[in-house]
Amino acid sequence: MTGPSRQTDDSLGTVTRRGEVYDLVIERRIQKPVAKVWAALTVPERIADWFTPVELDLRIGGIYRLSFPQDGYSIDGVILELDPMRVLAHSWPDPAHADSVVRYELEPDGDGCRLTVTQTGLPRQYAGSIAGWHVFLHGLPGATEGMRTEWTRARENEILERYKDQLPA
Repeated sequence: MTGPSRQTDDSLGTVTRRGEVYDLVIERRIQKPVAKVWAALTVPERIADWFTPVELDLRIGGIYRLSFPQDGYSIDGVILELDPMRVLAHSWPDPAHADSVVRYELEPDGDGCRLTVTQTGLPRQYAGSIAGWHVFLHGLPGATEGMRTEWTRARENEILERYKDQLPA
């Protein structure tokens, strides 16, 4: 792949059981400077380019409201950790379970950066959402240049097949 959406790997993330919950981790090397990737993680218009529409108040305790119009719902998370250009973490509420936490961590790496995305504390039935993260993150490098990448359920299902050996039965 070339151009603005270039990332140097498409490797699988990991799904780990921790008691009754699951933790997801995906690492990506992105050939974009930290500042551009940070903007794609924190500027609503850029987040919408790779993920979904969001409203946020970028401060600890601030709202992190994600809308999923294709599925007809939204979530109201809270920013839990904020270290500009390095770390952003927010809650991912679930009315039927304890909140999970999504954490983005950036570090410089040569002419680009390394992004680690974790989602911890997921109930068993949501462990497969790692495939969704995989597909969404594919569009993040393009979002650094204002390019929108459409998510499709078909692509997520295709990626889910690659994760089937890691997921709970």
